[in-house]
Amino acid sequence: MESYSAPIANLIEEFEKLPGIGHKTACRLAFYVLNETPEEAKKFAEAINIAKDKIKFCTVCGNLTDSELCPICSNSKRDQSIICVVSDVKDIMAMEKTHEFKGVYHVLQGAISPVNGIGPEDIRIRELISRLNENVSEVILATNLNVEGEATAMYISRLIKPMGIKVTRIAHGIPVGGDLEYTDEVTLSMALEGRREL
Repeated sequence: MESYSAPIANLIEEFEKLPGIGHKTACRLAFYVLNETPEEAKKFAEAINIAKDKIKFCTVCGNLTDSELCPICSNSKRDQSIICVVSDVKDIMAMEKTHEFKGVYHVLQGAISPVNGIGPEDIRIRELISRLNENVSEVILATNLNVEGEATAMYISRLIKPMGIKVTRIAHGIPVGGDLEYTDEVTLSMALEGRREL
């Protein structure tokens, strides 16, 4: 990047560190920020600094929040007896978009992955178990449908079932608008397994 002065090259490099941002997009973002007014650029930088300073993990579920409890845990209208377990905070956002789930969440902040050296003790399973009491009637395991997500769901299921709490797994199958002929065998098997009566 000899064609750019050091401050521009540094800005581009920082944008390239963001997930999914390649060199071209990093250049576009850098020049967009440079073309903003000094006030707009300061507001952008301030927003990043304030978010970094004020955002922390909810003491109950592990969601991101600016107070002790996240808006979901502090909402008295949410059904505290149903806990949906997800791997990442972004998964909560995806679930909330459906407007279907009325319970509360537990963020594991990862998934079991022996290949990457991540064991059960490295994610928030202990905190989940400590939340389970006589008021909890169901734990929904909504981890990703990959090796790590499945291993995590199975591990948690084995811990919770002896407690007499209902453990369910979100259904997996064919996406809406998907064609059967283009669907892989594993997805089709799971769709068959998770079929329901009409």
